[in-house]
Amino acid sequence: MFTIAEASKLIGDKQLSPVELTQSCLAQVKKLNPTLNAFLLVTEERALADAKAAEARIMAGKGRGPLDGIPIAHKDIYNTAGIRTTGHSKLLQDNVPTADSTVVHKWAEAGTTLLGKLATHEFAMGGPSFDLPWPPARNPWNPEHFTAGSSSGTGAAVASGMIMGGTGSDTGGSIRGPSALCGIAGIKPTYGLCSRAGVLPLSFTLDHTGPMAWTVEDCAILLQAMAGHDPSDPASADRPTPDFTTNLSNGVKGLRIGVVRHFFEQDNPVSPATKQGIDHALEVYEHLGAEVREVKLSSLADYNAPGWLILLSEAYAVHEPWLKTRFNDYGELFRDRLALGGLIRASDYVQAIRRRRMLCLELKEAMADLDILVTAAAPGEAAKITEVPKWLMLEKPNFTMPFNVTGSPAMCVCTGFGTGGLPVSMQLIGKPFDEATLFRAGHAYETAMGWRKQRPALAGA
Repeated sequence: MFTIAEASKLIGDKQLSPVELTQSCLAQVKKLNPTLNAFLLVTEERALADAKAAEARIMAGKGRGPLDGIPIAHKDIYNTAGIRTTGHSKLLQDNVPTADSTVVHKWAEAGTTLLGKLATHEFAMGGPSFDLPWPPARNPWNPEHFTAGSSSGTGAAVASGMIMGGTGSDTGGSIRGPSALCGIAGIKPTYGLCSRAGVLPLSFTLDHTGPMAWTVEDCAILLQAMAGHDPSDPASADRPTPDFTTNLSNGVKGLRIGVVRHFFEQDNPVSPATKQGIDHALEVYEHLGAEVREVKLSSLADYNAPGWLILLSEAYAVHEPWLKTRFNDYGELFRDRLALGGLIRASDYVQAIRRRRMLCLELKEAMADLDILVTAAAPGEAAKITEVPKWLMLEKPNFTMPFNVTGSPAMCVCTGFGTGGLPVSMQLIGKPFDEATLFRAGHAYETAMGWRKQRPALAGA
């Protein structure tokens, strides 16, 4: 199986046909999707038409760049013109948008080949659910296990080789969770870097769009084509988009790395394999010339508390009309979790916003003389999909919500395998709009290690 970077070079050199590449991915979908449930809708005719158009451009010397002819798919909260967009919910099971979301349009303009729409958790929050029109996605490393969410289908499809990259969204960890448990790379960019116009909202001040792929390098290529100012998104940052790949191979020599060790050792202790993976990654960074030192922040719970209060309040505001008129058309997990939002007082929401500002300042000060932070991405290996608690989000603080609260760029990178051969991961956090340094650090680690050579046995490679 090729990475995007590898396939792009071969396509550009006319050694790989975009049509044959797309046919290979479609064959993988037909073989694996009945087990993994990663796709809600496969757009085979559109995919082959896109691939033929890309091949014609390449042969005519008019290629559009590194994503021309690359097979991708979109999380099913991204509007796609003329193609069903459901949010994985009964409420929108017949919804067909008339226009593409901004990111879908940008990737199409870059020449990508659209294979279809991917499973999510209901409206990007409520899973894993077994009472929806479509079943939940399953983990390619062991289909009895969870993918995390809510970008569940993207995580499963990328890891199994059904697609080479895909879109995710992240409100409290929905890109990074599936990336961690499915053993791929995924980045939540800085708040405002990528447009959310045309994407079903969950929480207006916490939602992020971003890419997921097999490698850090591939994420950088994908992000290049989706970043940029969009007047249609009120939160979009009006600033130039840097080149995320220029310094990708510059290594980490001289980088100053802070490790937030108390997050994963005291606040929410992680599995032995997860801790071992992080510790070894830090050793690799030191060996490569980086400076590593420990950083102390407020507790993980202190970051999660305002984050979840804001998320539930804003998500309830989005869904209140339907919750009042179509409550039982939602899946049980989503409606029960979101109903909490209707009990939150305005004063509590305001205090959470105030606390959020204090935490943003705390992180800014802590990173003043650092380039990136490292901490855990998930507590451990994926649980069985039937054993995920309904109130997991409230039982223990997660490792991803802090950086939705601050809006910082944060990326997950696979650090090996633990119990049952399931992936474990670390999380890298950068300063606002400094995704390039995250990519540099993540790529250096991936290059030094051999994890990217190992695919799920289910994938046949």
